Amino acid sequence: MINQIILYVLLFGPWISLFWAKKGSVRRYMPVTIFTSFLMTIVFQIAYTYDWWTIHSYIVPWGYMIDVSFAYGLFAVGTFWVFYFTSQRFWLYSLTNLALDSFFCFVGFPGLQYFGIASLNNITTWQYLIVIYAVSMIIYVYHRWQSKIFTPPSSREIKRTTAPSPFEIEVQLGKREKIK
Repeated sequence: MINQIILYVLLFGPWISLFWAKKGSVRRYMPVTIFTSFLMTIVFQIAYTYDWWTIHSYIVPWGYMIDVSFAYGLFAVGTFWVFYFTSQRFWLYSLTNLALDSFFCFVGFPGLQYFGIASLNNITTWQYLIVIYAVSMIIYVYHRWQSKIFTPPSSREIKRTTAPSPFEIEVQLGKREKIK
C-alpha cells in the first residue's frame, strides 16, 4: 500500500507545482515536457526489451513496462522546472541535469529498490546515469529547435498577406517620380 501512495505522489505531486509557474512559462516549456514524456516512454520500452530494470509495483495495468509515475510525473515536470530556471544557459542546464540525474541514480533509485518498487537488472547505475543524461541532451536540442516558434520573426521575414492600400501605392509612385 505504501508503494502505491509513493507512486501516486510521484505522478501527481510534481504537476501541482506548476501552479507556481508563470502562465507564459507553462505554455513555453510544455512542448519540451511532453517530448520528455515521449522519450521516456521509448527509453522504458527499450529497457523492458533488454531487461535493464524490473518494475515491481505500478499503478496502471501496463506499469510493468513503463513507470508512469516517473515518466509522466516526476521526470516530465522535473524537466519543466530545469528548463524554467536554466534553459538560456547551456552549461548551467548541463550541470543541473548532471546533478539531478546523479542524485536520482545514486539516491533515488536505491530508495525505489528499498521499497521494492523497481530494481536494476542488466544495467549498472553508471550506465543508467549515461542514458538519462543523454536523454537530457536530446531534450535540450529539441527545445532549442522548437523554441524558434516563440521568437518573433524579423521584419525582413514578415511577408505581406494583403494588397497595398491606394495611399501606399500613391506614396510609392510619388517616390519614383521624385527620383526621375
